[in-house]
Order: sequence, then C-alpha cells, then structure tokens
Amino acid sequence: MARTPRITLYSTRRCPHCRQLKAWLQQRGLRFQEFDIETNRRAFKAFQRLGARGVPVLLVGEQRIDGFDRQRLQRLLG
Repeated sequence: MARTPRITLYSTRRCPHCRQLKAWLQQRGLRFQEFDIETNRRAFKAFQRLGARGVPVLLVGEQRIDGFDRQRLQRLLG
C-alpha cells in the first residue's frame, strides 16, 4: 500500500475555502498538519517563504496547491 505523503495546510480561520479544504481532507480520513498564518508567526514566515499570495496553500509532499482545487487534489490523493 502506498504511503500518503506529508500534508501541510496553511490557512486562516476566516477563510471559507480553507474550511472547505479542511473538511474535504477530514472526510477522506487524511491526516494533515494545519498552520493558521494569522496566529502563528513561524507559520506566517514559512508561508511568505513559499511566495504564496493567499490561503489556502496545501503542500502534499513536494507538490503545492494554491486554493481549493478539487480535481488536482483528487488526482494527488485519490
């Protein structure tokens, strides 16, 4: 069985797309680490280093997905 890559989510509490993405991951039983870039200074710095412009930003192993792209997530995570 293939091992699921590490999943990291950069989000904010107010972001509706972040909530949708989080729910999508949870519904599939996928484990992920979430960082709120508004309350976690280190997470915000990491988010900035990514050159991201908005949330959500999802890292799946080496792959990066900006926004909630269901089709791309489906291909990456099944």
